[in-house]
Amino acid sequence: MRKKLLVGTGMALSLLLSPFSQSFAEQPTVGERKQVSNVAHRGATAYTPENTIAAFDLAVDMKADYIEIDVQRSKDGELVLIHDTTVDRTTDGTGKVGDLTLEQLRSLDAGSWKGEQFAGEPIPTFQEILDHYHGKIGILIELKAPELYPGIEEQVAAALIERNLHKPQNEKIIIQSFNFESIKKMDQLLPKVPIGVLTSNRADTTLEALQEFSTYADWFNPSYGIVTEELVNQVHSLGMQIGSWTVRSQEAADFLFEMGVDAIISDYPDYVDPRN
Repeated sequence: MRKKLLVGTGMALSLLLSPFSQSFAEQPTVGERKQVSNVAHRGATAYTPENTIAAFDLAVDMKADYIEIDVQRSKDGELVLIHDTTVDRTTDGTGKVGDLTLEQLRSLDAGSWKGEQFAGEPIPTFQEILDHYHGKIGILIELKAPELYPGIEEQVAAALIERNLHKPQNEKIIIQSFNFESIKKMDQLLPKVPIGVLTSNRADTTLEALQEFSTYADWFNPSYGIVTEELVNQVHSLGMQIGSWTVRSQEAADFLFEMGVDAIISDYPDYVDPRN
């Protein structure tokens, strides 16, 4: 995909002032809801332990369009899936992810905290997830705290290139992060892979900030608490798409449908997809 060129301020402002479609004020139809990408946040995490095979398998069964995964690195340089920078919350172990070897990480129980039926669920590797799910469901890859893992961008890029996923079909691979410098690097390493900017900071929603993001990002992905119709219009006027997180209620999902976002990132894929 060719990255967007910076849109002039005048054009952006003129689009900002244009009236919204009446559809924003109406309840979305089933057909309109299907146009919004359904992203299972760390898998179907309302029902299963996050960032595990169980969570991703359920997301597939629930007809999500993407799974969202968090990528970090072990002490011995292996890419693994876990959200927190420590293993304390989601496993029976303790310590920083980057201080534990792959063997140590894989020996942990990453499922029992969610329910005994998930006992023994391991922490997956990045390569394992790519091999198991590409072609079955889209993968939204978040680089989690990449500043802790120098060179992780090159490792992620190499894993995708090895599997010929650096030229994704139908944009089914997206890479995002809260670390803007890391994402800029990913754009340089994988110019054909869509790039997303994550933020919960209102300072990142100014027209000036959005124009800067649009020079290297394809997606602007804010927390739903800062989403407005004006913001959605601004993002679209600059040639980007917008995906918002983290939805944990039907009311939040309905709000984002009404705002006209392009993707909804949710612990509950069934709140987003009318077929569930």
